[in-house]
Amino acid sequence: MRKRALSQGLLAGAAGVVVMTLGEKAEQRLTGRPGSHVPARTLERVTGAPERPARQPVAVNWAMHYGQGALLGVLRSVMAHAGLRGPWASAQFTVVRLTNDQILENATGVGAPPQTWPRWELVVDVLHKAVYAFTTGAVADALAARSGPGPGQLHAAEVPGRHTGVGPPPRRRVHGR
Repeated sequence: MRKRALSQGLLAGAAGVVVMTLGEKAEQRLTGRPGSHVPARTLERVTGAPERPARQPVAVNWAMHYGQGALLGVLRSVMAHAGLRGPWASAQFTVVRLTNDQILENATGVGAPPQTWPRWELVVDVLHKAVYAFTTGAVADALAARSGPGPGQLHAAEVPGRHTGVGPPPRRRVHGR
C-alpha cells in the first residue's frame, strides 16, 4: 500500500494543484486580485534561503505551490487506501490543507492567523483550498478504489451503521489483500 499511496498521492496532489491554480487564475482575472508570493517567502524562510523582498521569486513560488500540493496529496491517498473516501473525506482534507498552509506561514512569520484577514480574502482562500482538496480526493479515491475497499470500509461493511460491540474484521481479511 505504501508505494501505491506515495505514487498515487503525488499524482492526485499534482492534479489538485493544477485545478486549483486554474481556478485561482480565473478568479484573479475576474476580481483583479494580485497573485500571492506568500508560498515563495514561506519556502525561503523554511529553507533558510536568502530573502530578496524587492524581487518576486516566481520559480520559488511555483516550487512551493506545486510541491506542497503534490506532497499533501500523499496524505489524501493514504486516507483513500485506509477507506476514508468520498466527499466527507475530502472535506476533512480541506481542513488539513488549510492547516498545513497556516502552520508553515505563521511559524515563519510570513503569514498571519486567518481570523485577522479581511473576510473576502478568507473566503477566497478557503474556496481555492476546497477545490484543491476535492479534486485531489476524487483522483486519490478513484486510484485507491482499483485496489478494492480499504480496511475502514471493510469494518463498516461488517454491520452497516454505527453499533457498539462490533469488533474489527479479522486481520487476515484486512491485511491479506
